[in-house]
Amino acid sequence: MEIFWDIALHTVEILTLLFGVLGMAFSLLLLFSPRLTKSLGSIFNRSISVESKFNLLDKDIQTEAFIYSHNVIFGLCLVAGSIFALIFFFFNIDISNFAKVFLGSRKYFMTLEVIFIFFAWIAKVACIFGLISGFFLLFAPAKMQAIESKLNIWFETKAIFDKLDRSGPELDVLFFRHPFFFGMAGAVVSFLIITLAIVNLLS
Repeated sequence: MEIFWDIALHTVEILTLLFGVLGMAFSLLLLFSPRLTKSLGSIFNRSISVESKFNLLDKDIQTEAFIYSHNVIFGLCLVAGSIFALIFFFFNIDISNFAKVFLGSRKYFMTLEVIFIFFAWIAKVACIFGLISGFFLLFAPAKMQAIESKLNIWFETKAIFDKLDRSGPELDVLFFRHPFFFGMAGAVVSFLIITLAIVNLLS
């Protein structure tokens, strides 16, 4: 597994170098040719609306009638799956060996092990709820449907996303109002990023 971490780290280093070079190019353009930078920005600064595509996904699909009309089948599947998962999470899983698969060195082993233990307990609680739901589906589907109707609350989030989907003050105006300051700051930061990326790649 350690080889995958090395590949991921090298990929991050190469991407860091690439972003540093792009940042340096933009900063130099902003310093020496702000008009060209502004014209290039107007070409790339475009807005694409995908709202019509997501409207197709914003539909309420009712599945309760099908589940409750076959409550025995779904209840048995839920009970069997929950019991199998509970046996696995309580008796078969070895968190230490599982963490070793994802982390070859011992540097962050304890932290990763604690994270896996936390998610394992979440999975156990979810399996217990699944087991209880399966028994309700088997022996008391009407009660299960009444509980579900109380918990099945619709939250409208469109108004929140509409507020986020608004164009704010353009950064281009601020950049081109002070091109020397932002150009120099971007060049210095890009130079540091490029230097660190090259040092990491050569080390």
